[in-house]
Amino acid sequence: MAEIYTGGRSDMSTDRPDVSQASVGELVSDVAADFSTLIRQEIELAKAEIKEEATKAGKGVGMLGGAGLAGYFALLFASVALMYLINLVVPLGWAALIVAAIWGLAAAVLAASGRKKLKTVSPAPTQTAETLKEDVQWAKARTK
Repeated sequence: MAEIYTGGRSDMSTDRPDVSQASVGELVSDVAADFSTLIRQEIELAKAEIKEEATKAGKGVGMLGGAGLAGYFALLFASVALMYLINLVVPLGWAALIVAAIWGLAAAVLAASGRKKLKTVSPAPTQTAETLKEDVQWAKARTK
């Protein structure tokens, strides 16, 4: 889980350093450096959030793929079992039916797990959006 991002600032107060002796060029340089650092940090946060959500989505899709495979085997063994039951009516058919039922149960469990996992995926980097709003408020406070 990603840690809460504060934008590199330990506090969001409006206390400003004494800049009465700084030249305009120094002030502009400081603002540009701060802005550049801020943008890099926001991009890194967005990357981390998107990677985390993509990993969750991948796991959910993998489970659904497993459910598809299990469903295929359920259909295969059910068909074989039905064939043996109709034509020969021997214990081998019952065994094939039991195997098919087990595969059907596995498919149901995997499908439910995959669906549950996919419901938790959020495609938007919400934490990045929140910190960008905080950054805008911080920048407005600094310009006053």
